[in-house]
Parts: sequence; C-alpha cells; structure tokens
Amino acid sequence: MNAAAEKAGTANREEEFSFLFAQLVLQQSNMAMLLLGKVAHPETGKVVQDIDAARLFIDQLEMLEAKTKGNLSKDEETLLKQTLMNLRLNFVQTVESPALSAEQKPTPKEPTSEGPKRAESAAAPSASADSSSSQEEEHRKKFSKKY
Repeated sequence: MNAAAEKAGTANREEEFSFLFAQLVLQQSNMAMLLLGKVAHPETGKVVQDIDAARLFIDQLEMLEAKTKGNLSKDEETLLKQTLMNLRLNFVQTVESPALSAEQKPTPKEPTSEGPKRAESAAAPSASADSSSSQEEEHRKKFSKKY
C-alpha cells in the first residue's frame, strides 16, 4: 500500500511541476508583452516600452527551451514554443513599427507653385532625414536581435 501512495504522490508532484512550469512561462510572457508596450501596466494603466528589458525576458524563455529540451511533456513543449513564437512576432512588430512611423513623418510635401526656391529648401531636410534614417537603421542593426 505504501508503493501506491508513493506513486500517487509522484503523480501529484509532476502535475504541480507542470502547473508551475506553465505559470513561469506565462509570467515571463506577460512581462515581455508589458515591456513591449502591448499591454498596459496593471497598477498605473500606462503603457511602458522597454525593448531591451523585453528582449531579456524573451531570451530567458529561449534559454529555458534549450535547457529543458527533451524533458518537457508535449503540452509544456507546445506552450513554450507557441509563447516564444508569439513574443518574437510581437517583438519584431514593436521594433519595426516606430521606424515605419518615423519614416512617414519627415517626408516633405512636394512643392507646388512656390518655385525652385521652395524646392531647394525642401531638399535640405530630405537629405538630413535620409542621414538620420540611415543612422537609425545602423543603430537598429547593432542593437536589435533578429527573431
């Protein structure tokens, strides 16, 4: 009878670990989404965006995936893979969306009837916008992890 009780205790312990694993994955995911600015802060209601901190939470889940490979149940593995895929997509979307809006804003309007003087003054900001755009692109290449 002792062996049966031990088996039941082991099964309960496995279920508890599975629950704790899912809770850990969801906790890391929620923090990453909060820091990506996809979810408002629960206490303040403000949207916070810290891409580097969000990347840290995603990297921690990637590490967890690598370190637990072959030791997870099918449900745990699916949860982790789907969570990582969702976070990576949101990360890329967040990183690329500010660049898109920044590229749309500085484009000067086409000169209409104000002649060449207006066209020359419009060309100068365009050149500086191109250089700032290339600097931003270079910065993104250096400090952005591709998923």
